[in-house]
Amino acid sequence: MHAEQPLPLLTLSGVHIDHGRQRAVHGIDLALNEGEVVSLIGANGAGKSTTLAAIAGVLPVAGGEIRYAGQAIQHWPAHRRVRHGLVLVPEGRGLFARLTVAENLRLGAYTRNDAQAVAADLERVLDWLPRIRERLRQPAGTLSGGEQQMLAIGRALLARPRVLLLDEPSMGLAPRLVDALFELIETIARSGVSILLVEQNAGLALELSQRTYLMTNGLIARSGAAAALRDDPAVRRAYLGEP
Repeated sequence: MHAEQPLPLLTLSGVHIDHGRQRAVHGIDLALNEGEVVSLIGANGAGKSTTLAAIAGVLPVAGGEIRYAGQAIQHWPAHRRVRHGLVLVPEGRGLFARLTVAENLRLGAYTRNDAQAVAADLERVLDWLPRIRERLRQPAGTLSGGEQQMLAIGRALLARPRVLLLDEPSMGLAPRLVDALFELIETIARSGVSILLVEQNAGLALELSQRTYLMTNGLIARSGAAAALRDDPAVRRAYLGEP
């Protein structure tokens, strides 16, 4: 007798999403398992960031169902999703530039009332982000682009996520900073956080993730093991810049 497979931690079933007056995502299905890193790749305008925004509750769904930890959540407000461990690091970081680094970090824990545990989580995050520890009293707007991205992720970790939604984390960063960023994402994944990653750098996304969804014009065009997509000649030509 075979043991039952655990249900995915997060699923999208037939999800439609509108962006303004236009339908941006057309009935997609997607799943993320506990402890897994899944990437969502595709060209600009494919619907990737729109999908993350809907999962986080920033955009409403026009149809279909989003289930998280066994519950239908498509009608939950964003703050309730954060409180239950579904946390978005948005494209563009969304920091408060005039607040200090420390104040931005504390905002990540706004849904929590366990002060001792927050303090312990803050120490762990700062151990992972030594450059951020050095800049706690600076306004966030004075940080470099790479430091701001690290701060945005650190702030999200203070919400104690079970699922971390990362939207274009490497955008605009120098290559050496991208390497450091992806080392951080690997560290977070090893700590047990499940990650859904939208990333324009398809090569890095495919390396980091176990499974990948390829999105085209608001539809899932391909999905499967990241290694299999990485070896597919059509994917290599279209997304990895190979002839």
